[in-house]
Amino acid sequence: MSVWLRELASLPEDVPAVFAERFNSGDAALLAEVYEESAVLAVGAGEAVSGAALHAANGRLRELGVPIVVRPRQTYRNGDLALLIVDWVVEGPGRDGAAVRFGGTATDVVRRGADGRWRYVIDNPFGPRPDALPGGGGVRG
Repeated sequence: MSVWLRELASLPEDVPAVFAERFNSGDAALLAEVYEESAVLAVGAGEAVSGAALHAANGRLRELGVPIVVRPRQTYRNGDLALLIVDWVVEGPGRDGAAVRFGGTATDVVRRGADGRWRYVIDNPFGPRPDALPGGGGVRG
């Protein structure tokens, strides 16, 4: 059975919803499409990863088996760039049955591509609080 997922965002304020839908689908390839090829993910104070390391960090969160819920707060657009402020939470029973709950307020930068679709250029899930994951240390492995 196939699951219908929305296309990549045609408006910057829709990028978080597309991200959440694809994250929750469990399909790593679909989630990867939400990022530009050279995108970076902030994983700790002053530390960012890209490429395979970015997708691996997202994979570690997806492996918890808990859905993400996003609530966009603000969008600031300038031409083909936009800054997104987004509250998000990953909450529910994990695969092992233990309660999982963490979240933050993301400060993300997205860019409109030549195809008219918006993708992450900078994904900063915890904004100024890179230690917000349980145990600290951002989303590193």
